[in-house]
Amino acid sequence: SDDGKLSFDEFKSYFADGVLSGEELHELFRTIDTNNTDNLDTEELCDYFSKHLGEYENVLSVLEDLNITILKAMDKTKKDYQEASNLEQFLTRFLLKETLNQLQSLQSSLECAMETTEEQTRRERKDPTKPEVLSVQWPGKRLARRLQRNNSLSSNNPYSSTGWIEEDSQWVMQINRLQKLIDRLEKKDLKLEPLEEEVLEENARSHIMIVQHQMSVIEEKVEEFRLALKQYVQSASAQGDCLHVSIQKLPSNFHFIVYEFWENSDAWNSHLQMNHSKAFQRSNVDFLETPELITTMLVPGKY
Repeated sequence: SDDGKLSFDEFKSYFADGVLSGEELHELFRTIDTNNTDNLDTEELCDYFSKHLGEYENVLSVLEDLNITILKAMDKTKKDYQEASNLEQFLTRFLLKETLNQLQSLQSSLECAMETTEEQTRRERKDPTKPEVLSVQWPGKRLARRLQRNNSLSSNNPYSSTGWIEEDSQWVMQINRLQKLIDRLEKKDLKLEPLEEEVLEENARSHIMIVQHQMSVIEEKVEEFRLALKQYVQSASAQGDCLHVSIQKLPSNFHFIVYEFWENSDAWNSHLQMNHSKAFQRSNVDFLETPELITTMLVPGKY
């Protein structure tokens, strides 16, 4: 509840791992609660886990340094990429992809270790008690693995229960939301053409126009900007030659990215002359810290 402390219910919602029972979780809670207040503060949590870090003290320290290093690299990439040459941009993309591959490889190893330890614990428990399973705030892949594993449990397994699947309903809801988005795109009959050599014509109507808006909003103006952006997106989406509009907000700051797909460049140029488009651009003068960055790209395709 963002009050600086954890109640037992809040503690369960985060630390329940599908192995410890409710009684075991409550015993752990009492162990950490050295002040006997029925609430855990930051100091108590730090004191408990710092005593049990072992080799992972070095691991977490290195990960913290890695996180800072990557964020610095991302910041420099953001500043330099637009002005870089084609070769320099290629090298940047390659290094980003290679960094991601290394991190994914490390993540796969950790996921395998987590699954192995969990399964081993379940097999070793002689008198299994009902585990406490809540909507645990693990990363998405972690929840996906739990859902797949729960679906594969046999009916005579003491841990097999439809309740396990129901507890991961939030993950299922996310999948359904993605499916709905895919369905909306499919209804537009958007098809990218196969790779082939062709001679481009000026303002070719067979090319889809993709537009990216990057906007850094003044913190005090965020709510006003959200309202103006919502009105703009609704107006743009209502146009027959607009194929799709989506919004992305970066979690680290007040930076918004808007993606628009238009039937062709003529449709995009016509959209710019619309009153709602001009009104949004005028309002951004007051809302944005820096001028809006607009990038466009023509993609061979048909609709």
